[in-house]
Amino acid sequence: MKKKKTQYSQYYVDVEYNRNFNKRLKTIKGKDEEVIKINCDLILHSRGENLDQDNLIAIEMKKSTATRREKEKDRERLKSLTRQSFDNIWSYDGTSLPEHVCRYLLGVYYEINITSMQVLIEYYQNGELLYSNIININELL
Repeated sequence: MKKKKTQYSQYYVDVEYNRNFNKRLKTIKGKDEEVIKINCDLILHSRGENLDQDNLIAIEMKKSTATRREKEKDRERLKSLTRQSFDNIWSYDGTSLPEHVCRYLLGVYYEINITSMQVLIEYYQNGELLYSNIININELL
């Protein structure tokens, strides 16, 4: 059976992928403009094949028992990944990607609490928390 082509056919799902188009490690700029190597839990991207919109979705997942510091690092990473640019400069020229990774259309923070049977889901766009919701797993069963 032949796979149906969609607008997303050129995208890949990768777990803890950390390479950029030219095989450099993926980096972002943090709150204080420091360069940070990244390794996101799950990403949907074109691996540099679609220079117009390379990055679609970045997902970070945690157990509720993780440290507050670990959780905040994931949230800050999602804010950076969903920014439109760094220093308000987007160097898209149709032939190359920016130095630091950005322009993910959506960032998702997913935190599961097995004790309370709840999942916290936060959505990030344009470097900001867009929406947050708690889902009761028992209600889904």
